[in-house]
Amino acid sequence: MGALQEDILEYKKQLGKGAIQKAYRGLMEYILSLRTHFNKAHPELAPSGIYTGYMDMTYFALLPTSLKERGLKIAIVFLHETFRFEVWLSGYNKGIQSKYWKFFKESGWSRYRLVTPEKGIDSILESILVQNPDFSDTVALTKQIEKGTLKFIRDVEEKLAV
Repeated sequence: MGALQEDILEYKKQLGKGAIQKAYRGLMEYILSLRTHFNKAHPELAPSGIYTGYMDMTYFALLPTSLKERGLKIAIVFLHETFRFEVWLSGYNKGIQSKYWKFFKESGWSRYRLVTPEKGIDSILESILVQNPDFSDTVALTKQIEKGTLKFIRDVEEKLAV
């Protein structure tokens, strides 16, 4: 039996238990509510739609005017495998990403992790917002994500203003 077939059988077995569907639905509902929170509390950040991914990552972008003018955006990302929320600085395209990657690399700024450009990498800077989030208190979780994201945006904006 091929590896894909074995994986499919395991997937079917796990789906038969029902927990994966409930957890995934709950996670997607939470991320939608998080996006709605940002839209209501910070409409100036113009949240994008949600990218659900392939159970690898789920995210939505924030587009602060100061960064959007430079072709940059912020992404609030849930990484399924490592089970954490991160915030990323990204460019609208590879050229912009390269330009700002060089800017941060040459500046020596180390407040956030500078991501080495590679095929399939869509971020310039990354920061962990919440490792192993507790979904039993979504209000506190949202506040933690919001606080970390707003700080990340301010720090990036301040660095780019230099």
